[in-house]
Amino acid sequence: MNTQNIEYNITGHTVLTGLLGSPVSHSVSPAMHNLAFRMLGLDYVYLCFDVGTDHLKEVTDAMKLMGVRGFNCTMPDKNLMCELCDELSPAAQLIGAVNTVLVEDGRLIGHNTDGIGYMQAVKDAGFDIIGKSMTLLGAGGAATSIAVQAALDGVKSINIFSIRDQFFGRAERLAESLTATTGCRVMLYDMADQEALKKSIAESEILTNATSVGMAPNTDRCLIPEASWLRKDLIVSDVIYNPRETKLLSLAKSAGCRTCNGMYMLLYQGAAAFKIWTGRDMPTEAVKEKYFV
Repeated sequence: MNTQNIEYNITGHTVLTGLLGSPVSHSVSPAMHNLAFRMLGLDYVYLCFDVGTDHLKEVTDAMKLMGVRGFNCTMPDKNLMCELCDELSPAAQLIGAVNTVLVEDGRLIGHNTDGIGYMQAVKDAGFDIIGKSMTLLGAGGAATSIAVQAALDGVKSINIFSIRDQFFGRAERLAESLTATTGCRVMLYDMADQEALKKSIAESEILTNATSVGMAPNTDRCLIPEASWLRKDLIVSDVIYNPRETKLLSLAKSAGCRTCNGMYMLLYQGAAAFKIWTGRDMPTEAVKEKYFV
């Protein structure tokens, strides 16, 4: 579809949606959502707001008062947003983090679409990980949502590696809960245990970085020390999309691995958010052609 000449004007009735987080200036979300709004003739607009956790409550309270339709949350706001919502979807409640909020009748309804986006992105890249083993780096909001959705979708086992930060205890409880309630065996390890990490990667079908390590502007960082840890038939994915090729993905390509970055995860989690706010399906193929190729 030709998207070059689609006109769009802000009116007195334009509905506001957007993104909260810090940093957010690099985000492609405004481009993809605003194109989708224009293509469907919706009088909506999507903007970015650089808001950290220190002022998140004040900003979300203001959004309720202003009649904003909804917004996305990115790092570092996802976990705190879970506490600020008036209601949570079952997925958001299980994950303990929110990336999409619907504002309805002055109430904040929290959702989490990250895991859906990730699993669809892996499938789109041509990889079948159902019934396979995963090594997952991180235990924050994105990592938790991936672990939950992967377990629900039928991944056989997930080894989560995390630093011993504020998320570690929650990750322990999540691993126990998913193992007990799904057919997936989920284990948690300390990221400092390099031997366990190396062994897990060797026994996994897919290695996924769900941390911010390697994200712009700190693009020289990587949680895997050397390419010898990786093998040719390993899938390596990264939730980061800026840069499109992180140091991890560059290392993986040098080892002959199959890779995918966070761009399509962003597209599909955004499409789910779009449906929550508008009730319409995002024209994902056109958005993909315009911004993700």
